[in-house]
Amino acid sequence: MSAAVNESTSTDTTPTSRRKVLKALSGLLLAMFVSTLSSTVVSSALPKIIGAVHGSQTQYTWVVTASLLTTTATTPIWGKLADLFSKKTLVQASIAVFVLGALASGVSRTGGQLIAARALQGVGVGGVQALVQISIAAMIPPRERGRYSGYLSSVTATSTIGGPLLGGVIVDTSWLGWRWCFFIGLPIAAVALFLLQRTLNLPVIRRENVRIDYLGATLIAAGVSVLLIWVSFVDSSFAWSSWQTAAMVTGGLALLAAALWVEAHAAEPVVPLAIVKQRTTALAIVGSLAVGTAMFGSAVFLSQYFQISRGHNPTEAGLMTIPMMAGILIASTVAGRLISRTGKIKPFVVAGAGFLTLGSAGLGVIDYRTPMVFLSAAMLCVGMGVGMTLQNFVLAVQNTVPLKDIGAASSTVSFFRSLGGTIGVSVLGAVLARHVHDQVAQGMASAGVSGNAESPAVREIIRVAYGDATAQVFLLSAAAAVLALVAAVLLKPVSLRSSLDLQKPPAGEPAEAVG
Repeated sequence: MSAAVNESTSTDTTPTSRRKVLKALSGLLLAMFVSTLSSTVVSSALPKIIGAVHGSQTQYTWVVTASLLTTTATTPIWGKLADLFSKKTLVQASIAVFVLGALASGVSRTGGQLIAARALQGVGVGGVQALVQISIAAMIPPRERGRYSGYLSSVTATSTIGGPLLGGVIVDTSWLGWRWCFFIGLPIAAVALFLLQRTLNLPVIRRENVRIDYLGATLIAAGVSVLLIWVSFVDSSFAWSSWQTAAMVTGGLALLAAALWVEAHAAEPVVPLAIVKQRTTALAIVGSLAVGTAMFGSAVFLSQYFQISRGHNPTEAGLMTIPMMAGILIASTVAGRLISRTGKIKPFVVAGAGFLTLGSAGLGVIDYRTPMVFLSAAMLCVGMGVGMTLQNFVLAVQNTVPLKDIGAASSTVSFFRSLGGTIGVSVLGAVLARHVHDQVAQGMASAGVSGNAESPAVREIIRVAYGDATAQVFLLSAAAAVLALVAAVLLKPVSLRSSLDLQKPPAGEPAEAVG
């Protein structure tokens, strides 16, 4: 394509007025809310959904995995497109894809149809999650972006963790039904499209002779998908040491190695390696992987813990995660304002990673009788940790790159956060399933009971097993959070710049120090 459009404003470093920013932010935050909500709102309803479409246990897994796969695989592609074409058009297109996927999911009649629709929905989610951050970065300089990143972090994390609560309410409401887990987002997405059309106005300039790296994009998507499919099924459908594992791991790594070679030689790489190799970006990637694991793991496994181990219904289980949502809302808002006021980001990321580690470690010692006061305190710490790190790792990277590379840089960090969530849910889910299976078998053998899951003795054994297994899962999350803490400590302490783009130094002087 010879005449592409790009909304780079590298020649205009004047921040957009606060009033205009808030107007545009309303549509962007709504889009982010509904796209993120779609990833977890089905978790409470999945048993009924699979039963209604006559699906199998394998299809049960794929309803979740298909969406996560396409979200993760397409995030860097959307980000690169944002450096080449109109950001406003792209974010609207991604919302449209999301709406089509949600509509198709809601009217699905078979398990196969639902999986295909969820895969389409995931493509839209990947676009929205990358492009919203990129659009904000094109409007607001890093120094001011801390305040708005707090809003974005609150919306993202609250919709992720609040999804199971909403899904539980929908399933428990007789006149709604499971299809509304998908339909509920349609009016919100329509309002977001309307607001964005009216309020999002980013400068556009044309670039000639743009060359899109289709080969690199295809190889990245294929390599990531193969590895994520392996993670999703290993230890359940086949063993860790099996020919399937060898074939999928070898194939996935070979595809990614080929993608690395292509990206190193492409004129317009999807993931610019020069950015990824920077110290700040590399550390932010490590931190985002850990935060993604903790956030998605909390949303999925705490809801399951409250239902199975504590005997609550889906709505009650969702309500019990309120301390975590409160921690996210308070910490992200306060930290965002303090970052904008001081221009310092490292202290808040370090503190957030510390809270995340502390909270995950606390959840790592729970069982089926743990007092709610202790659970609430641990969830509050996890929420504060997520709120102070989720968007701020992205902000740290955005501060180091010129405006023309904001799309690729932002989406790369988001990609690894999504990858961390996908791998975390899959691996931690496998650990939980294995622990529950072993402990239930051991408990039944010790008690001399068998078979009937409706038996009070068996139900008690299952409650104990799920409580202990959930603790094991969060101990692993705590280990991941330690990596985020190390990455945060190693970040260079810098002041966020007050201009939209990097300032060009006078001839003969070094570039602006950022990190």
